[in-house]
Amino acid sequence: MDFRALGMGLAFAFMWSSAFTSARIIVAHAPPLGISALRFLIAGVIAVTIARALGQSWRLTTSQARLTVIFGVCQNALYLGLFFVAMQTIEASLAAIIASTMPLLVALAGWAIFGERVRPLGVAGLVAGFAGVAIIMGSRLQGGGVDMLGLGLCVIGVLALTFATLAVRGASSGGNVLMIVGLQMLVGSAVLAPASLLLEEWRIDWSTSFVLAFAYTVIVPGLIATLVWFLLVRRIGAVKAATYHFLNPFFGVAVAAVLLGERLGAWDVVGVLVIMAGILAVQLSRQPVTNPTRT
Repeated sequence: MDFRALGMGLAFAFMWSSAFTSARIIVAHAPPLGISALRFLIAGVIAVTIARALGQSWRLTTSQARLTVIFGVCQNALYLGLFFVAMQTIEASLAAIIASTMPLLVALAGWAIFGERVRPLGVAGLVAGFAGVAIIMGSRLQGGGVDMLGLGLCVIGVLALTFATLAVRGASSGGNVLMIVGLQMLVGSAVLAPASLLLEEWRIDWSTSFVLAFAYTVIVPGLIATLVWFLLVRRIGAVKAATYHFLNPFFGVAVAAVLLGERLGAWDVVGVLVIMAGILAVQLSRQPVTNPTRT
C-alpha cells in the first residue's frame, strides 16, 4: 500500500471539506467576491514567490498555460466565488454536500459526453449518489429555510468545478506544480476583483474569528490543499486520487457541526452515507481491472 498517497488523500479530503466552514465564517464579515479575490491574490503571490525560490519557471507550455487559465477561472472564480456568495444564505454543510457531487458529475460527463464505458458498479454508484442528494434536498426543502438562489449558485459552481477537474491532469503535467498552483490562483483573483468592484461595497469586520478563518482559508484549503491535490494526481493518477472525494460529505458536515453548531437531521445522515457509498462505488468502478495470473 502506498501510505504516502493514503496520507495525502486523507489530508486533502479534510482540508478541502473544512473550507466550507471557514468560508461561512468569512462571508459573515466581508463581501464574498472581494474577499475571495484578496484570498487568491495573497495565496497566489506566496505560491509564485516560493516556486521561483525553488527554481520553478513561470514560462509554461502553451497547453499548460491554457489549462491553467481554465482551471483558475472555473475552480477559483466560478466555483469558489459562487460558493462564497451562496454561503451568505445557505449552511456550510449543505454547500459541502453539493460540492461533493463533483466526482459523480465527472463520471456522468465521461459517459454522456465522452462515451466512456461505465461498469455496473459505477451505474449503481451514480444512482446511489444522486439518490443521496435527493434525500437530503427533499428533507431540507420540506423543512423550509433553503435559499433557492444560493442553491442555484452552488449548482453552477459545482458544474464549473467538474469542468476544471476534467482539465487538471493536463495543467499539472510537466513539472512546475507550485508555480501552476500560484498562477491559477492569480487568474481567479484577476477575474473576481473587477466583479467585486462593480457589485459589492467593501466593508470588513476585522473580528478575531474573521482573521483566523481568513488566514486558515488562504493557507490550508487554498494553498496547501491545492498543492497536495496536484501532487496526488501526479503520484497516483486522477482516477485513483478522486476516490478520496468520497470522504468529503462526511468531513464537510462533521466540521460544520462541530465548529458552527449546524444541526443535522436523521435524513441528512442517511443521505451523506448514501452519497459516500455512491462516490466510492463510482471511483472503484473506474479502477483498471487486473486479471489474476494463472498458474
